Amino acid sequence: METRAEQFVDRRIFRIVSDVAAERGVRAFVIGGYVRDCFLGTPSKDIDIVVEGSGIDFARAVGEVTKSKVQYFKNFGTAMLRFQGNEIEFVGARKESYRRESRKPIVENGSLRDDQLRRDFTINAMAFSLQAEDFGALVDPFGGIRDLAAGIIRTPLDPDTTYSDDTLRMLRAIRFCTRLSTPEHPFHIVPESLDSMRRLNGRLSILSTERITDELCKMLRTDQPSMAFRLLDETGLLPRILPELSALKGVETIEGMGHKENFSHTLAVLDNVVAAQRARDEVAPPGPDRPDSLWLRWAALLHDIGKPATKRFVPGQGWTFHGHDIVGSRMVPRIFTALKLPLDEKMKYVRKLVWLHLRPIALVDEEVTDSAVRRLLFDAGDDIDDLMLLAGADITSKNPAKVARIKANFELVKRKLVEVEEKDAIRNFKNPITGDYVMELYGIPPCSEIGILKEYVKEAILDGRIGNNFEEADALMREKAAEMGLKPCK
Repeated sequence: METRAEQFVDRRIFRIVSDVAAERGVRAFVIGGYVRDCFLGTPSKDIDIVVEGSGIDFARAVGEVTKSKVQYFKNFGTAMLRFQGNEIEFVGARKESYRRESRKPIVENGSLRDDQLRRDFTINAMAFSLQAEDFGALVDPFGGIRDLAAGIIRTPLDPDTTYSDDTLRMLRAIRFCTRLSTPEHPFHIVPESLDSMRRLNGRLSILSTERITDELCKMLRTDQPSMAFRLLDETGLLPRILPELSALKGVETIEGMGHKENFSHTLAVLDNVVAAQRARDEVAPPGPDRPDSLWLRWAALLHDIGKPATKRFVPGQGWTFHGHDIVGSRMVPRIFTALKLPLDEKMKYVRKLVWLHLRPIALVDEEVTDSAVRRLLFDAGDDIDDLMLLAGADITSKNPAKVARIKANFELVKRKLVEVEEKDAIRNFKNPITGDYVMELYGIPPCSEIGILKEYVKEAILDGRIGNNFEEADALMREKAAEMGLKPCK
């Protein structure tokens, strides 16, 4: 029985495409993600049109009708235009074959079925006809509509063929499974696909690092990224991409004492961060000054990355990971370099949060002094809010009473941060004493004494011995300078 979905193609652009196809004597279809998302109840403005003919020539004809500027990508045989808020990409139907050592296909002209066969998953191979005689009819030769309803990620062809042809599809399978899953409608990858990934994960080596990392970032942007990383681990892909994360797996037991399973803990923290971000954004929508949420998620993923290198067993005490925050922060630049992630302020932000992630919790277990809070504010700067969100997400004990106690004390730390910042303005601390001022006052060139004096003043402000203002800082600096034998020249 034919499935009609005219309501999903009730847009002017589809009628225009239908008319142009009829005039040119070719067949055209809406295909891929737009079709899938219509059935999921989230139709998008990104539309893919496949034409049994030249996609570039067809796009040119549609552009003339719509008076739209057409962008051509001749290397890929595609073209794109924007019309009434939609971004429409055109491609000619094609069939592809691959050489084993490359993911670059050999492309030939083909039919709609050829084009559907080369698609990655059945749920992405569905198409709507734009022919006048069956306008809006669903063309679904592989049962994508059934798989969508059942929450199944499955390849149109044998998975070994699909994943050998284009190895990136293994990562896409995991990303789609994660992105489309909801508590009400979970998705899963069929067992034969998972088995194929385990057999073929070595073919990741033919992919560029940039393509792999792009998929990782898309996984991190989903609502439950832990699902993606569990699937990456289950299929043997994770150690080939991020071995430092795989190294967190497992529990070692000595003298009957085991440590926390750090891989599962890390994924729990990651999901906690995502939930906390959503809650925060509902209260205060993100502005241009707030870092992209992706980088806080990277910090959550890497926050305990230094634990394997610092794991020690102390008889009578148990397992320790002393210094894993410092070691982990030093690993961040190397990991970002390997994954070809940016090495600019984004990397520095992640490194800072990994370095500081224990500090707020340490305050919970100690007396919350103004001095300790000032130092935390000084080190975190404008990233203090994200640091506190990460630290709060890191509270994952299975003991409900312990969690309740820590969270109560954590709220005290947050209140203290607000109080101290309002009083002392430490978040974006600038030393009231500058090097130029010291040189001018004492008539000296750049030298180590200037650094000593500035550090002395900074420490005094952070300790609360003086206020964060020029007058008190200048008086204290002059006392210290006199002890060092410096005399004002005026």
